Amino acid sequence: MSVLFISDLHLAPERPAVTRAFLSFLRDTAAQSEALYILGDLFEAWIGDDDPSELATQVQISLRQLSDSGVKLCIQQGNRDFLLGSRFSQRCGAELLGDEQVIEHQGHRALVMHGDSLCTDDLDYQRFRRKARNPIYKWCLSHLPLKRRQKIASEWRAKSLAANSNKASTIMDVNAAAVDKVMAKHRVPVLIHGHTHRPDRHQVNLGERIVLGDWHSLGWILRLSDKGYALQSFTIGEID
Repeated sequence: MSVLFISDLHLAPERPAVTRAFLSFLRDTAAQSEALYILGDLFEAWIGDDDPSELATQVQISLRQLSDSGVKLCIQQGNRDFLLGSRFSQRCGAELLGDEQVIEHQGHRALVMHGDSLCTDDLDYQRFRRKARNPIYKWCLSHLPLKRRQKIASEWRAKSLAANSNKASTIMDVNAAAVDKVMAKHRVPVLIHGHTHRPDRHQVNLGERIVLGDWHSLGWILRLSDKGYALQSFTIGEID
């Protein structure tokens, strides 16, 4: 059986075609796998585990059905959904992974990450990331009233779009030295990550870096089988 990796679905009510594609993927593809790793940014914005939206409920029910069927489910936080917490993972029957997680399947050892911490040339974002991942900041944010958190999430999305439109594309990609450093730290020959929305396979100094794609007009899946890694895409169809 295969082990599957996905990232950067950015699920949101405004993107129903992607949600339908994801739920279909869980039923038809992930259900036939040994394990599914979701490496961050499952949601476009996650305001806390008390999110009462229909989308949040639907996704948690579908993920729980997958894990109850015997598929190992592992989820990492991304830069858009860093408030995903223990209540969410428990409802889904998932393991909530740390920012840097070494995994082993079918004789392959790899490091999985969301990938945003590797974009060290983007100094403004790294400052925000350090603040956003601070446990005290996260606790305070998660205890704000629901409507206030919804407003903050909307403001962040708008600011991010505006900021990224003015940044050079190289700044928003990973830093090669950061890649070498983290792979050496964990002594792995393969690094798997998302975040940059630049799906590809790269030979690096210590092995291979595999980048997952974001789900938009295409959905992206990395499949690990007895034949090794395969980065695959499929057409989602018309985006509503």
